[in-house]
Amino acid sequence: MPSNHSRATSHITDLLETKTPESLIEQLKPKHHESPPRVPGGTRLTSEALARRWDVLNMDEAQKSIILDQHTFEEREVFQKNIENFIGTVKVPIGLVGPLRVNGLFAQGDYYVPLATTEAALVASYNRGAQVITEAGGCSVALISEGISRAPSFAFRDLSEAGQFVVWAISQLDKFIEVAATTTRHGKLVDMRTTIEGNHVYINFEYITGDASGQNMVTISTEAVCHYIEENSPVKPQYWFIETNMSGDKKANALSFTSVRGKKVTAEVRIPEELVVKRLHTTPDAMVKHSTMGTIASALIGSFGVQGHYANGLAAMFMACGQDVACVAESAIGISRLEIQEDGALYGSVMLPNLMVGTVGGGTSLPSQRVCLEMMGLAGAGKARALAEVCAALTLAGELSINGALSCHQFTRAHQRLARGRHSTAAGEPVAT
Repeated sequence: MPSNHSRATSHITDLLETKTPESLIEQLKPKHHESPPRVPGGTRLTSEALARRWDVLNMDEAQKSIILDQHTFEEREVFQKNIENFIGTVKVPIGLVGPLRVNGLFAQGDYYVPLATTEAALVASYNRGAQVITEAGGCSVALISEGISRAPSFAFRDLSEAGQFVVWAISQLDKFIEVAATTTRHGKLVDMRTTIEGNHVYINFEYITGDASGQNMVTISTEAVCHYIEENSPVKPQYWFIETNMSGDKKANALSFTSVRGKKVTAEVRIPEELVVKRLHTTPDAMVKHSTMGTIASALIGSFGVQGHYANGLAAMFMACGQDVACVAESAIGISRLEIQEDGALYGSVMLPNLMVGTVGGGTSLPSQRVCLEMMGLAGAGKARALAEVCAALTLAGELSINGALSCHQFTRAHQRLARGRHSTAAGEPVAT
């Protein structure tokens, strides 16, 4: 990892103020003394199993009761399929945003959106953006594509073998679909893409997974297809792996804009100039100027996409609604755009190519998370596409609010008020953040 000369020199000087070079070297050596007790592993949630795990920690009963409170202890069985080595729960505050008016292909209506976060000013910011959108008549939202991939890789003796394998694999798509179907009633293999790199072959299998986010579903199906390949390919791979990063799973990547992983959604809103001034305390011109500079800066740093803070709202919503929070890494890629229309109104849009969301499976069945989905009327089967559209609308709300705050120099003041406890806004007045 590179470091410039002045920073490296400063860091070394700081280290040597209190320690000798010899002692620093000693600290970095492997240590072979006896290890402390291992955490008793597994998925057992009995009182005895919990007690054994807590026994390895040097913590008193008061500390334990905060994480393993009576309600958590009594309801512990509900976590059986969602956690290993269970010791309790962490309570994250939930704030409510809304109403957020969504005029979508699948989501129609005014939504109150729960956000779980510890970041002050975040909920206030999204709430302000949601109210502006609603007052403007709502945002138009469209889910335009969906699919989730898993990309196994195969190694061969040379390029010739790799090419022969790809020729065979392309002819086997119908059989691969048949094999994948034996593992699930809810998902379906619909396409595949092959990539050759030397003697390596990557096959990106694309599935639709119904209302589940589908990570485990496609992994299990792809494993079955790989075993079929092992047994039937005329050119045997020397070795293979179920995933080696080609799918983009939980990683920001350029593939997002040329393909889809999850749900690809776009949203737009038109806000009259007077509403921008009244609610965002800025002007369309100032917002577009800020957006233009932000776009150039994104290009200068090589950002995947151009946006202000998609991850803020998505992480908070994912946490509240039982989504795989790590998927924010890929879900928070996208494009935000602002422009001024002929009549002076502000046009705003977002495009999220990789929204990894579901309304069944995973954490969506946990009690608190299910209630949060029910709050929006988006729990259970048939709701995943609508959830994706609400996510896009929420993201648009956040982009409008943060851009408005930055373009009129209210961003710092809002964080000073909320993050430092100086609550001085009038009742009912959205905070500019």
